[in-house]
Amino acid sequence: MELIYIAISATFVNNILLAQYLGNCPFLGVSKKIETAVGMAAAVLFVTALASICTWSVSTYVLNPYGLEFLQTLTFILVIASLVQLVEIIIKKKSRGLYNALGVYLPLITTNCAVMGVALLIPKNEMGFTEMLVFSCCSAIGYGLALILFAGIRERLLISPVPKSMQGTSIALVTAGIMAMAFMGFQGMAS
Repeated sequence: MELIYIAISATFVNNILLAQYLGNCPFLGVSKKIETAVGMAAAVLFVTALASICTWSVSTYVLNPYGLEFLQTLTFILVIASLVQLVEIIIKKKSRGLYNALGVYLPLITTNCAVMGVALLIPKNEMGFTEMLVFSCCSAIGYGLALILFAGIRERLLISPVPKSMQGTSIALVTAGIMAMAFMGFQGMAS
């Protein structure tokens, strides 16, 4: 039952993007078309899950036993950046189609603070391996869900009569705020 609570909470209530406002730059930059939003969402899911496993392992088996928790942020940055570069090299050599499909999204994730935020929240909440895996995957799914929904809304806004002063980023931010309030409606499910 606790895993279901973690899943609902990470996906909807404490959405990494809408409730904690992490990963805002790709959210606004990649959400103009649904196709690009889906690509970014898939890349975020893959990298977040992989990075969480690696950072959890480093934290649990290296930093905590030796009292080096103060190096957590620096270590996680290095692990995530190295991991993304390694994954990019492997995908480029093994699966050219997947590499072309991910395109620019994989390097973008290196600087995505949503991935780092998830990695830092896991040791803060003292999660075990299973909880970490559910939390990281559901956080990435929640990020992707918000990104794809937002892309759909932005495509619709292009054909809607939006006042000139609200066009572009202004209406995007207002829409993101309304989406965040809508996602807060799920709070009753997680209580």
